[in-house]
Amino acid sequence: MRHYWFFLFLFPLSLKAQDCKLKRTADPYTKEIQLSTGFIQLDGASLAINASPTEIDFFFSMDGKEKCFGDGSAVIVIYDGKKQKANYKNAGPVNCDGIFHITFKNMATTPTLLQRLITQKIITLQFTGNNKTQININLSEDQQQAIMTKGDCLIKEAKTLIKQ
Repeated sequence: MRHYWFFLFLFPLSLKAQDCKLKRTADPYTKEIQLSTGFIQLDGASLAINASPTEIDFFFSMDGKEKCFGDGSAVIVIYDGKKQKANYKNAGPVNCDGIFHITFKNMATTPTLLQRLITQKIITLQFTGNNKTQININLSEDQQQAIMTKGDCLIKEAKTLIKQ
């Protein structure tokens, strides 16, 4: 009977481990493995978190047209319950397709700003595009949890991609 209790207590841990479903692909040219969470649907946008051996990319795709982002574009991330904000510049190309990137270097230790993005609940994303146009995206509880869960999973797996 004691052996059954042991397995009963491990069962919830096995359920938690199954939540981590990442898409694994190989770059056709470099043959490097890349990981992706797939798209997380937000109100007015989609977010995919991708990892390669060198970087971790938060890839935002805005709904609709005429959402232009360039070198001067930025996003303000407002966290829940704390009067904390973080500013990130667009790391992607100049475009009018509503595409915005936040990138971090993939390292053995997680950068502080990246750690904050995946461990604290984000309530609002305020994107500032070209011509000072502003796009606000408010996140629901489910969306906040999805970013935290999938982001944490991807960051842990991304460390295995780093070449020594």
